[in-house]
Amino acid sequence: MAMKQTYKRRQKLVKPRLQLKLTLIFVGLSALSLLLQFVLFQSTLTSAALELPNDSDLLMGATNGMLLRVLLGSFLVFLPLTFLVGVLTTFRIAGPIYRFEQFLDAVRRGDRPSNFRLRKGDELLDLADLINEATQPLRVSDEESVADSDPLDEAPSLVREEPEPEPEPEPERGRERGPS
Repeated sequence: MAMKQTYKRRQKLVKPRLQLKLTLIFVGLSALSLLLQFVLFQSTLTSAALELPNDSDLLMGATNGMLLRVLLGSFLVFLPLTFLVGVLTTFRIAGPIYRFEQFLDAVRRGDRPSNFRLRKGDELLDLADLINEATQPLRVSDEESVADSDPLDEAPSLVREEPEPEPEPEPERGRERGPS
């Protein structure tokens, strides 16, 4: 029994412009979240330091350095992680889009590619089925279309064919009928 080979794309950036654009949106949102978190922590610690009766200046001086180290560490860990997750996430969308473009380009060139399937876990499976179904009439070869046509699909003739008249029977010779 032959094992079915599954096709795995090795290149994770199949549509770099689309994938990087979406990924940079993820990274930007993460950076904005980290900056907002930094501002909130700084505001909370400043309020706490102002309420202390003694050593509020000492606390303010110590917390600024600590918060900046935490912010820098967060940026170094979470932004590359967000970038990686963004690329891997968009891969499940960009891969099918890339495949659609290849398939439709082949149909436009006049090739007759067979139906295509997407990999397990890819998104846009319904769109792939719709593309296969919509392009099917364009991809049918001439031999298949002739073999698939019914005789009833042929155009009717405009000339009326009249049935040939049956020949009249000839009288028998040699025996004459007369009055008996």
